[in-house]
Amino acid sequence: MEITKEYILSTIENAKKGKQGAFSFLLHHYWNQVFGFQLKRVNNEYEAEDITIETFSKAFDKLDTYNPSYTFGTWLITISKNIQIDKHRKKNTSVFSKTADTSEEHIKKIPDLAPTAEDKLINEQNLAELLRYIKQLKPHYQNVINLRYFQEMSYNEISESLEEPLNNIKVRLLRARKLLSEIIKSNSLQ
Repeated sequence: MEITKEYILSTIENAKKGKQGAFSFLLHHYWNQVFGFQLKRVNNEYEAEDITIETFSKAFDKLDTYNPSYTFGTWLITISKNIQIDKHRKKNTSVFSKTADTSEEHIKKIPDLAPTAEDKLINEQNLAELLRYIKQLKPHYQNVINLRYFQEMSYNEISESLEEPLNNIKVRLLRARKLLSEIIKSNSLQ
């Protein structure tokens, strides 16, 4: 089947309606284009993958703002480029701010970063709250969140563990994070 501009636009409309298959198709169809673009820019596979995932996440969140007079791939690349530039700026600002003041007085003010008993309690409460939110997700979303963030498995390891294609895992994780974010936002508004 030839993938035409009309087919892409129709798929985008389906994605706007929340059809999971449309999100899967868009991710699968454009993944290599965005990932390849980032790999050339950052020359680091893990960083390129993170930026690519963030690109699709942002694009899927802002799908209503997509202007069909531009190609979807170009729109994704623009989002990806902006994310990479922001990350680069933050990294440079962070490095500069950490090295800018080396006066004797500043050195004496280095904070103790060891967590206090109160910090540990707050972290445990935050983790318990996060786990409650995760339990509100469907089981297959809970599973990929657990494997990725609590067991720290790579996408490939998750794919092998669940015996599913890598792109399905990526889409599921993307969707799980979006749903979890919505749950957290709705609970924080109450």
